[in-house]
Amino acid sequence: MVDIVLQDMQKRMSAAVDVLSKDLSGLRTGRASTSLLEPIRVDAYGSMTPLSQLATVGCPEPRMLTVQVWDRALTKSVERAITDANLGLNPMAEGQLIRVPIPPLNEERRNELSKVAGKYAEEAKIAVRNVRRDGMDSLKRREKDHDISEDEHKKLSSEVQKVTDEFVKKIDALLESKQKEILHV
Repeated sequence: MVDIVLQDMQKRMSAAVDVLSKDLSGLRTGRASTSLLEPIRVDAYGSMTPLSQLATVGCPEPRMLTVQVWDRALTKSVERAITDANLGLNPMAEGQLIRVPIPPLNEERRNELSKVAGKYAEEAKIAVRNVRRDGMDSLKRREKDHDISEDEHKKLSSEVQKVTDEFVKKIDALLESKQKEILHV
């Protein structure tokens, strides 16, 4: 029964780390990455459609993305959606192919992105701590209901803390890696 609680906690903490990883991949680092265009939605066929359902995004060069639009009629809509995404990108259409050059980042923008990455990491740490708190509360309730002894409660509490510390280290490692990428491109 206790193993199930620990497994559930690990799964929930792992989800927080996955969300952080996805959030960090969307931050522009000065290098081209197809994940940069993932959040973009295009007004197509009467609804807001993810770019990935309308085109193929490629990365032929370190500072260039290409978007191969499948339907020629949507090229202008895709180009406008990329421009309107406030990513600081200026797409250029050539038929159904849209070239998106990635401009170099200035120092001020790099520092700003580094702070945003830090904010994402702090949100992930808060999520992990909330899972820890839920686990500790569950252990207290189980001890109060005499499902586990006081010694078991102490042992399990230290295990919960150990798992929490592992996930906080993972978050710190992700943040450090992304900040290096942002500041030292």
